Amino acid sequence: MATGTPLSRLLAPRTLAFIGGGPAEIAVRQCMALGFEGELWPVHPQRSEMAGLPVFASLEDLPSPPDAALVAVNRHATVEIVGQLAKMGAGAAVCYASGFAEVGGNGVGLQESLVAAAGDMPLIGPNCYGTVAATVGAALWPDQQGLVRVDRGVALITQSGNIGLNLTMQGRSMNISHVLTLGNQAGLGIEDCLEALVGDPSVSGVGLHVEALGDVARFETACWAALEKGIPIVALKTGSSEQGARIAESHTSSLVGSDTAYGALFERLGVRRVYSIPELLDTLLIMEQLGPLPGRRVVSLSCSGGEASVVADTSECLDLEFPEFEPDHAGRIAETLTELVTVSNPLDYHTFIWGDEARLTRCFVEVLDGPVDAAVLVLDFPRSDLDDSGWWPTLRAFLDATRQTGTAGVVASSMAENMPPEAEEAAAAAGQVAVRGINPALSGLEAAAWWGRCGCVPPVDRVGGLSASQVAVSEHEAKALLEGVGIPVPARDLVDAGDAAGAAERIGWPVVVKCSRGSHKTEMGGVVLGLVDTVSVQEAAAQMGGQVLVEEQVEGALVEMLVAVRREPPVGWLLTLGVGGILVEVMAETRSMLLPVSPADIVGALERLAIWPMLAGHRGRMAADLDAIIGVVDSLHSLVLDRPDLVEVEINPLLVLADDAVAVDALITVEAQK
Repeated sequence: MATGTPLSRLLAPRTLAFIGGGPAEIAVRQCMALGFEGELWPVHPQRSEMAGLPVFASLEDLPSPPDAALVAVNRHATVEIVGQLAKMGAGAAVCYASGFAEVGGNGVGLQESLVAAAGDMPLIGPNCYGTVAATVGAALWPDQQGLVRVDRGVALITQSGNIGLNLTMQGRSMNISHVLTLGNQAGLGIEDCLEALVGDPSVSGVGLHVEALGDVARFETACWAALEKGIPIVALKTGSSEQGARIAESHTSSLVGSDTAYGALFERLGVRRVYSIPELLDTLLIMEQLGPLPGRRVVSLSCSGGEASVVADTSECLDLEFPEFEPDHAGRIAETLTELVTVSNPLDYHTFIWGDEARLTRCFVEVLDGPVDAAVLVLDFPRSDLDDSGWWPTLRAFLDATRQTGTAGVVASSMAENMPPEAEEAAAAAGQVAVRGINPALSGLEAAAWWGRCGCVPPVDRVGGLSASQVAVSEHEAKALLEGVGIPVPARDLVDAGDAAGAAERIGWPVVVKCSRGSHKTEMGGVVLGLVDTVSVQEAAAQMGGQVLVEEQVEGALVEMLVAVRREPPVGWLLTLGVGGILVEVMAETRSMLLPVSPADIVGALERLAIWPMLAGHRGRMAADLDAIIGVVDSLHSLVLDRPDLVEVEINPLLVLADDAVAVDALITVEAQK
């Protein structure tokens, strides 16, 4: 039971009220089917009986304020009834009706009235399917649903009613403690529900379907708590947010979007991101059942070379390691097989020992008795109308081997239909997992290994902000701002075109002449490099006209980089590192993180870029100054903390030298003055 939270009475109610007609009666029957042991109170002004229970004519007739209530009436009546529930001290209201803010127009005002009527009472919805707490059998749910009573399990939160309905009806062997559908999130949001569920001892994991977050700070706090308690969180993020205006001149905006910011947020918080509903369930199942893995070393077992190849090919794009067996280890495995079997990882143990449970167990124990973090058994069962007796010895042998060696194990069928529920249940009873597909199995193991490496530390100075109208400052002003926080920029002078030669003489040769207007100057012929005399400078400036920027030309660059920070409401400041210069959009190769970041975070991101060998001094080349890159990022962090009006800072290119890093072009956007 979730004690001491605003949702305690909703998650573990003792009394439930159901206001409405047909949908309310369905919900009453769902509670009965789940074995709810508390009081069920139907409320309807004309009916005397509902699902065999006496009906109360009004809320005033109830014996006491209900712990939670399903409000399944029309949208206008919903506002009135929610107000009555709030005044009488009900624990929570779940609002089924639609026609609120999601339809726009008058619906927006109606939703505002609903929120005002609820006051401090927790409000789920409107425009939602409701909630199910399978731990106590409470289903404020106006439709059929497929959950069963459990003492503990994973909780699922979604903004979609239909996705929530489908999640209750899936057939995996997984205990589901709660399903919460939030609809418009007029009252409670994902953050509120996650906070309550993480504090509930009946919840062993959480799956999220997220369209957008409202309170990122509270979401972060709940995720840190989950990480500390060893509760996995898996998130399916859908919808591309348009929050925050976009400046067309920005390279960064065209390369990464707010979806990238959400990904960076999840990465920081130890939340595993997935990209489909089946992946959400399979990944959560593996992480919840196996826990965080100590490493990423995996062995694969199958009786087919073809299956072994599929495992090897599938794992190519995953962060898993299939290490070769050491000679002594390989020898012990070989002794359990015939001389016709080649010992390798993935292992094709052939069918010579098929059906011999004792020999299979010996083989599997020897395979798992080594430097292994997890094991996968590929096993496809025949259809229910065929004889499957020959398959069970293999499953039992694998589960016995995992028990003897203490190894985390996953049983995977190569085709979803070839994994019977009985096999899933047998694996679950042994503390292991069976999944329907090789890819889900390996992806889930990758997630569990990643989770095991999540040594996340909450940032002490998170920076965030709201979206704003944006204007771009000039390159000259942008460089002055960068220079003010210690980022090296070239010596420069902004002058009328007729004075360009004099500016070049003062700066020293060679110089660059730039048009002072617009961005993407290179593409527009607004940048002329390598000028070494007054005649060429004056010609270039005259062709551009107006004011021009005359700059020192920086020599000795080893790498051209893009370094940018951009406000991404509601998540925070997104740092992007990548290939810079004119190749930025051609290669589109970037890595993104949320500020603040550590030096190790920065170097880790650089190591994943294609330009890393150039930065590191590949094949005897001079190595770049990594400390200078780190210094630029630190200075940008200081700049956004000091200037709350900043929206985006893009340095492109940052010329990285052997002993420095210089910002030779910069785009800065700020909030428009009102």
